[in-house]
Amino acid sequence: EVKLVESGGGSVQAGGSLRLSCTASGFTFADAQMTWYRQAPGKGCELVSNANSDGSTYYRASVKGRFTISRDNTKNTVTLQMNSLKPEDTAVYHCVKDPASIAWSAVCAGQGTRVTVSS
Repeated sequence: EVKLVESGGGSVQAGGSLRLSCTASGFTFADAQMTWYRQAPGKGCELVSNANSDGSTYYRASVKGRFTISRDNTKNTVTLQMNSLKPEDTAVYHCVKDPASIAWSAVCAGQGTRVTVSS
C-alpha cells in the first residue's frame, strides 16, 4: 500500500520559512517522481515542485529561488524548504507520487499539510 505522510506545515509571517517533509512507503521510492502540489482556499490544485528519479527538479515560476526540493532515497523522504514565504503561498500542500499515474481529482484530495502565511 502506498503511503505518503506529510508534515511540517504551520503558520508564519511573510518572509518566514517552513520545511515540509513527506515520508513514503509501499513502493520503490528511488524510481518515483515525487512532487509537491498545493491548493489555496477557493483555488485549484497546482504543481509547486517536483524531484525526479534522475535527480532533475522543477519549480513553478512563482516559487523559483525561494523554494528548494530535495529527496533522500535512503530514507524515502522528500522535503520542500520554503523561504521568503508570501501570503499567496498560503495553501494545503500535498506530497504526490507519480501524479501522471493517478486521477487529477486525487492529486489534492488527501489531508496534506496546511501552510498559512500572514502579512
